[in-house]
Amino acid sequence: MTAPGTLFGFTEAQIAQFGLTFGIGAFMLYMLFIIAQLAWESKAGRFGTFVLFLGLAFGMVGFAAKFVIQWFLER
Repeated sequence: MTAPGTLFGFTEAQIAQFGLTFGIGAFMLYMLFIIAQLAWESKAGRFGTFVLFLGLAFGMVGFAAKFVIQWFLER
């Protein structure tokens, strides 16, 4: 029997943390796949592919940097 206020033995905070780290990480990988598919289908070439990844994936760098900074501060 699970404790009250839990789902499968996990608290809401644990489920949210799991979703934020692994769920968003998996979504980011999927977005990179979509960007690569766009570059391939448009025959963008090397520079065009670079620009696509730079423009569309730049926000992911900040999101990933947040986790790295948090990790260094908590150590």
